[in-house]
Amino acid sequence: MLFAAGRGTRMGALTADRPKPLLPVAGRPLIDHALALADAAGIARIVVNTHYLGDQIEAHLAGRPAILISHETPALLDTGGGLGQALPLLASDPVFTLNSDAVWTGPNPLIRLAEAWDPERMDGLVLLVPRAAAHGHLGAGDFILDDEGRVRRGKGAIYTGAQIIKTGGLAAIGEAVFSLNLLWDRMLAGGRLYGLLHEGEWCDVGHPGGIAEAEALLARARHV
Repeated sequence: MLFAAGRGTRMGALTADRPKPLLPVAGRPLIDHALALADAAGIARIVVNTHYLGDQIEAHLAGRPAILISHETPALLDTGGGLGQALPLLASDPVFTLNSDAVWTGPNPLIRLAEAWDPERMDGLVLLVPRAAAHGHLGAGDFILDDEGRVRRGKGAIYTGAQIIKTGGLAAIGEAVFSLNLLWDRMLAGGRLYGLLHEGEWCDVGHPGGIAEAEALLARARHV
């Protein structure tokens, strides 16, 4: 599940006439950076949710008929509602979810998650990055890892927008519009939400300055 439905309001004028996933970073749209990760991980079924200027995203992806579109209308459904609407198209449980507004260096995050996933212990596995390796991100941190890899909320590592998650608990929430934080809270209460640290760097491209930071990060990686 590739999240691409947000309005991108922090981008200001840059998203006045195009959705954030189509903003260029290092010569290609943001969404193509995310799709390259999915392709390299061998993921065959990809669902992209859309809302604001979604027709532009759908047109951009028209050359890839295997990618399915889950258009959210009239309301934006947030991450939990958006994933819930997309479930019939995903036809899988658990699923990867990935935000479309970030760039990465280091190992493929989806491959790393797949290698660490243990469905016997986990209902969710979130990929985190230490604050020192996070760029363009203004938050103080999201999760603290214990010695066994379980997470609790706190000003520790930053959630990157990549995870593997079981979707069975979505129906029990009983709302159309909600954040995946609600599902995480239930997993946290049961000790079933785990975390994994990314072995590279990550840049949140959520505001105009994040574009330059992302391009600088990718340029440094090319010259290492």
